[in-house]
This record gives sequence, structure tokens and C-alpha cells, in this order.
Amino acid sequence: MAFTAADVKNLRERTGAGMMDCKKVLDETGGDIEAAVDVLRAKGLAAVAKKSSRTAAEGLVGVAVAGTRGVAVEVNSETDFVAKNDQFQDFVRKTTMVALGLAADEVEALKSAAYPDGGTVADKLTNNVATIGENQQVRRMKTVSVSSGLVVPYMHNAAAPNLGKIGVLVALESEAAADVLEPLGKQIAMHIAAAFPQALSAEGLDPEMIARERKIAAEKAAESGKPAEVQAKMVDGAIAKFAKDNALLSQVFVMDNKTPIAQVVEAAGKAAGAKITLTDYVRFQLGEGIEKEATDFAAEVAAAAGIK
Repeated sequence: MAFTAADVKNLRERTGAGMMDCKKVLDETGGDIEAAVDVLRAKGLAAVAKKSSRTAAEGLVGVAVAGTRGVAVEVNSETDFVAKNDQFQDFVRKTTMVALGLAADEVEALKSAAYPDGGTVADKLTNNVATIGENQQVRRMKTVSVSSGLVVPYMHNAAAPNLGKIGVLVALESEAAADVLEPLGKQIAMHIAAAFPQALSAEGLDPEMIARERKIAAEKAAESGKPAEVQAKMVDGAIAKFAKDNALLSQVFVMDNKTPIAQVVEAAGKAAGAKITLTDYVRFQLGEGIEKEATDFAAEVAAAAGIK
């Protein structure tokens, strides 16, 4: 597969590697950018890039909470201008409230649900596309709940109350009072927004992600030239560190940069005189996992104006 100058630029931005290294590795991988990232990391020429940093779609994330239950919804648009539109914001806000009342995290069920102003969510979405003049999609939703305790919401870079680019929900199971759980949940939510955990615990990490990291670690260990048993320990150590850094409960709390989240929650429970358990969380970042086609804005303007 051939590659272009834009591919080289993309690989440089994702890895921080030099241009010649990027070109050479793209040559080796036949233009496969994901494979090239892995090769550069194995060679120690690239930093680990979090997928969340490559946010390409526009729109809004909405969060809504009712005591022991909360939901996050992402609605995408083509441009940031629409995300600032009052009509679009009202749609995301009301659709998120509709999602809060559903039993399952199914986008199709959400689109078929009754909309507060009449018709269905899908009907209102169709009307918005027609009146605003830009394509919009309800992309995903996720609900968390506890039997007792609190679900705490947090919106980073809020465009309006409970609407923004990074929405977080923290589910705390406990008999402790809300005035204890709410500030704790907000601090943990802020940590989640900043630290981007991949799962609640190491056991919940994606097996494919672990396999990929193990392969990269094995290639790095092989380059050390050390005995096989030493290489095996190096690989196991690298995977243990990866799991610790990417599982929420073992991540170091960003507020003090030393205490694991699990210990933060445990200490809060002891101070409150009631056990607190962090049972689940949601972190929706706008456009996460979506790649927008690169465009030359100047060329677009020139083309629109008929300038050659």
C-alpha cells in the first residue's frame, strides 16, 4: 500500500518521531500507519499516544443524572458552529434526558423513543438536519447506576450546563451521605477526564490492547540482547506497568500525584464511617475514535470562490 506526504505528517504528529524515520517505517509497513506506530514504539522512537488525543468529529457530549442513575450521550455534527447553535444544544440536552429513562444503552432504541416536543428523537434529528442544514448523528450512549449511593457527573470544557467536549460519570456505591460522595465523585471525575483510564481495573482492559503492548514490549526486550528469561521478566514488567497506568483503580490520583485511586476511595470511606466502592465510570470525549478527512481550508475557499 502506497503512502502520501500527509501520511508521513500524520505519523510524525502521532509519534513525535523524525520525518526520515517515519518515511522509512511507512516504507517497511507498506503505508500501514497503525503498524508503523507499533514499529516506531518498539524501536523506542515514538511516545505512547492516547487515542483520545485524536478527536476529529464536532458536536457535543451531554450528561444527565437522577440520583443513583446517570447517562452520557454523544451527538455529532459536521462543524463546531452547529455545536454552538441553541437549537442543537437543546436537542442534545433533551435527548440526554430521554436516554436517562431508557433501560438499555442502544442508540436505535434512543432514536425511536418519544421526544419531549412530540414525535421521536429520530424525527427531531431529521428536522434539525433540514433546518440547520448540516448532517448530525446520535453516535453513542452509556448508562451507569448504583443500588445505593450516587452517580456524579462532570463536564470538562463545558459549552453549556451538562454539555461539552468531555463528559464523565462516576458511580459510587455507598450508604454515605451525598455531601460526602459528591465532592469525592467530582474529584475522581476530574482525574478521569485528565488521565483517560482504559478500564476500571486491570482485569477489564481490552485483551487485544494487552496483546499489542506485549508484542511491542517483546520486540524492545529482544533488542536488549539479554537472556530469554530476563527478556520474559522485562516483558511481564512492562505489561504490569501498562495495566497499572491504564486501569482507573490503580492510576495515581492527579490531585496529589502519589495515591492510587483505590486508596483515595478507601480513605474517603473510612473518614465517612461508611464503605465507598467505585463500581463504574463513563468517559465520553467528543469524536473519540473518529478520524476526519484532512482538508485544505484555503483550497476549499478558493474553490468555492472559483479561484484557480
